[in-house]
Amino acid sequence: MTESTTDHEKRVGSDIDYGRFLDCVHCGLCTSACPTYLETGDENDGPRGRIYLMRSVVDGRMELTDTVRGHLDLCLDCRSCETACPSGVQYGRLIEPFRVDMQAESKQKASWFDRLFLYGLFPYANRMKVALWPARLMQQLKLDAVANRLKIHRLLPEKLSRMYEQLPRLKRGSARLGEVLPSIGPKRARVGLITGCVGEAMFGHTNRATARVLQQNGCEVVVPRRQACCGAIHYHNGSIQPALEFAKRNLNAFDFEDLDAIVINVAGCGSMLKDYGHIGEEFPGLDEATRERLKRFASKVKDISEFLVELGPVVPSGSIPFRATYHDACHLCHAQGVRSQPRELLGLIPDLELVPLAESDICCGAAGSYNLTQPEMADRLGDRKIANIADTECQAVITGNAGCQLQLEAGLRRHGNPMAVIHPIELLDMSYRNETPKLSK
Repeated sequence: MTESTTDHEKRVGSDIDYGRFLDCVHCGLCTSACPTYLETGDENDGPRGRIYLMRSVVDGRMELTDTVRGHLDLCLDCRSCETACPSGVQYGRLIEPFRVDMQAESKQKASWFDRLFLYGLFPYANRMKVALWPARLMQQLKLDAVANRLKIHRLLPEKLSRMYEQLPRLKRGSARLGEVLPSIGPKRARVGLITGCVGEAMFGHTNRATARVLQQNGCEVVVPRRQACCGAIHYHNGSIQPALEFAKRNLNAFDFEDLDAIVINVAGCGSMLKDYGHIGEEFPGLDEATRERLKRFASKVKDISEFLVELGPVVPSGSIPFRATYHDACHLCHAQGVRSQPRELLGLIPDLELVPLAESDICCGAAGSYNLTQPEMADRLGDRKIANIADTECQAVITGNAGCQLQLEAGLRRHGNPMAVIHPIELLDMSYRNETPKLSK
């Protein structure tokens, strides 16, 4: 690089470690793994092309035009390119801080939708529960079926209409988890449980199943009331300061030095929590003590399947006599490298037949809020995923991420497919409790 740091310092992305751009040797092996490149065939919609665009902006060889922004915004940040890359390019540590800089440079105020929903509602579980009460009542009274037939939601603004289409079948609310749940049998570990925001509001039953499974495996489970959203919603949309505030709240909520692990059952949140240390390093304004605490916190974070396999799971005995297929959530298999562990746990369940899924680790199009901000590409990827799932002729599709569950359920409904979508830990919980799940087909 011939230009000085002073020449660069006002450019978007100039604070990113330049060596990370140079790690990419432009071999192109990442393109076949990139969902958006597979759909468009446009080099600028692949990881190699996007790295070239970002580096060109940093070097001053290219302006950050709306076209360049468009190619970068179309990225799902699924991190599949990191799995495919033989050179170890840390693509997430390029695109994420670059987007933060893009947001700061644009000086555009957040839209009404972002203010009210992305930032004002989604990161807060209690607000979400209140907001979902009318939808829950409509489903219980079966009024939603009438509304769907009349397509009343099409009268709403586009993003609100899509939010309605993404709503799952909301289960009855369950009792609030206690702050400390005792182990069943001899205590093998003491763990914290992240309950999340959207995950707790829409899939609270999964959190309860997770707590029961941890207890069944000899874990004392700590569920702090003061915990907060992981910050991913803000961070992935380029809003760093609120994301850091959420991170600090979680640091203060968990006595993590006294825990063997901090367990999470949502892949996207787990990836964000594991990145706290990187985020602390890459953005100014944090003192060294906070940076160190972020690193220590991140080192304790484990996906539930990852933690149980490391602990050594208690073998369940309840029969689950179904055919199911497993979809790899991007932020579990690519960002966290957790692939075999969920399958290993599912393999312990008596009579559960697991059928391979074509393109299992290609993104379904959920990607956090992506299916709201990039609806066309999200639907294309969703349709691709649903076609592969339908080919398995299974009774259920299993996945370890709330966003994937929402996207897959919506896609299956759109295609008239009654297949159920379920979290792997729910099946394990049912097997421990000798319950048979009520699945479609």
